[in-house]
Amino acid sequence: MNSTMDCITLEHGGSPSHSVIWLHGLGADGSDFVPVVPDLGLPAGVGVRFLFPNAPEMPVTCNGGYTMPAWYDILSLSPNARRIDEAGLLQSRDRVSALIAQEIALGIPAARIFLAGFSQGGAVAYMTALSYPQRLGGLIALSTYVPSTDLLDACISEANRTLPVFAAHGEYDDVVSPGLGKQARDFLLARGYGVDWRTYPIAHSVCLEEIQAIGCWLGERMS
Repeated sequence: MNSTMDCITLEHGGSPSHSVIWLHGLGADGSDFVPVVPDLGLPAGVGVRFLFPNAPEMPVTCNGGYTMPAWYDILSLSPNARRIDEAGLLQSRDRVSALIAQEIALGIPAARIFLAGFSQGGAVAYMTALSYPQRLGGLIALSTYVPSTDLLDACISEANRTLPVFAAHGEYDDVVSPGLGKQARDFLLARGYGVDWRTYPIAHSVCLEEIQAIGCWLGERMS
């Protein structure tokens, strides 16, 4: 498998001492979250390298087989569950894990690397962060879900059992239901993870208040 991923890279502040790998949602691309970086309000003295990888293009079954950027195929949808291609999920997890290893090789300790993801990208972020063998800095899960509880249970990493998690969801989300977000939250809480859970009066999107809260959360862990 070719683990190389096409990424947009953006550096904030001085020489990078931290990294944030931010995964976009289904049908979008790496440019989707680049504009939020200034709104995070991170301290000017903290050097952060942001990586915004592009998902590969593939046919997506639940969207009529149309080809689009996707982290894995979604086979079917229901309000409270989705059936997915688990092999594709694991392949994306391994590719994101390779990005983490790349950042470590560039001198950023694993404990200063954060994963963030929106919607389908958040599902991959859950899978990657909670199974990664070295302790990471934190996980930001936005408008998303745990794609396979059985698969994740089978590969949870003890190194990240106390990983800080910021999870947020729109109260009016009609793409990934708030119920799926709460299921993910409850999955983590039942296994002893600490979750900073937020909701916002929005649909399947992010808002300025949410982005600023993420910035505060990151800033506290980067200072």
